[in-house]
Amino acid sequence: MRKILAFAAGICVVAGTISSPAAWAEQPAAWSEPTEPFKIVDDIYYVGTKGLASYLIVSDGEAILLDGTLEENVGHIEQNIQALGFSVEDVKIIINTHAHYDHAAGIAGLKRDTGAQVMAMEQERSALENGRHEGDNIYGATRFPAVKVDSVLHDGDTISVGSVTMTATLTPGHTKGCTTWSMSAKDGAATRQVVFPCSLTVAGNKLVGNAGHPAIVEDYEKSFEIVKSMKADIVLPAHPEFGDLFDRKAKRDAGDADAFVDPDLLRKLAETSRAAFEKDLKAAQK
Repeated sequence: MRKILAFAAGICVVAGTISSPAAWAEQPAAWSEPTEPFKIVDDIYYVGTKGLASYLIVSDGEAILLDGTLEENVGHIEQNIQALGFSVEDVKIIINTHAHYDHAAGIAGLKRDTGAQVMAMEQERSALENGRHEGDNIYGATRFPAVKVDSVLHDGDTISVGSVTMTATLTPGHTKGCTTWSMSAKDGAATRQVVFPCSLTVAGNKLVGNAGHPAIVEDYEKSFEIVKSMKADIVLPAHPEFGDLFDRKAKRDAGDADAFVDPDLLRKLAETSRAAFEKDLKAAQK
């Protein structure tokens, strides 16, 4: 297995607590473990691996792909798209939550194979185009294949395919251009607000004296409030375990039609991440 830098993993949720993956010496096997694709709600599909999420949002024969995961997962993501009955070329737009290699390394290959336009927040553009996380992290930074950003986005911008519109909300801290995406989706007779949150974890970021991201503390503090205030009926994180996605799928398959609906989850994630951040900040200021 390839050695990793712990910041890329974000956090690990275990028995209701948050722990740092700093002790991990190798890339988790789940990050590249194949899994069958599945529908979540309306035309939102999971096409990633067991440990890294990639979401396909389809409307009127066109699609948006959110997050590329690892470079070695490109073929698996494409196979999952095809297994659902879609074509790789249906993907017209590729977007990203943040430019860490475990979520962005596959974007270049996916862009090549789909011909899609890559759209990203202005603050994340240089990281994607240089293939390297920006900002000081105690674990360093892992490089990934650089990819040209075709369209630069700003806080509050929207993107659309068919009848689907997604809104980009800047929630910096984890990275300078961390982007939380949101949209509405039909769920039977109900309309659900779906949020794809960017990570709020520290995960090795230097909170004091970060020359590459001087406003990191202020960014985190602002983002905790933004995310906590967002309405989210369904939360779809970049690491599926943060939202218990596979457990929810199993419950849905067993007959619980509302298994993915959890209006309190986003607030809980924001509050738990904030508590961990404040602990890390206090330690860094000593």
